Amino acid sequence: MRCLACLSLLSVAGCAAPATAPSLAPRAAEAIDPRVPVPEKAVPTDVSAALAGRLEVLVAQAVTGHEAFWPVAERAEQLARSAGPVQSESWIVAQQALSAAVAAREPLTRALGDIDSLGAESVQQHGGIGAADLEAIKAAAARVGEIDRSEAAVIDRIQGLLAR
Repeated sequence: MRCLACLSLLSVAGCAAPATAPSLAPRAAEAIDPRVPVPEKAVPTDVSAALAGRLEVLVAQAVTGHEAFWPVAERAEQLARSAGPVQSESWIVAQQALSAAVAAREPLTRALGDIDSLGAESVQQHGGIGAADLEAIKAAAARVGEIDRSEAAVIDRIQGLLAR
């Protein structure tokens, strides 16, 4: 009982301790006129030559890879259409051809990844990216992405033939 009384006195004493409330005086940021424009570093409006050259190389790499993909994919599709039942010798040969077609997509997928990383690299190095550079990256990514989707559809079609 005596201990309980001591604890209650200590808890009441803790509530009576002086508190340090934050000051209501104006802060330094409040002294800045909000109508004054914040100066910004000039953002270039043209695509940088280095970025344009790099994007051109990556798109060319994707197109070249796409041209190399077609014969391999056509062969895989022919084999898949004529494949026998699952696990038969002809089905296994068609699966191997499908694997070769998937591997033939490597230049395209590498180019797509490199294009995606260009924007991130610019943000890391320069703290941002210019609007023209961003649009150039988006345009290259869209062009290569379209090729990627067409190749993925071919792979899906071949896989569908082999799944029957």
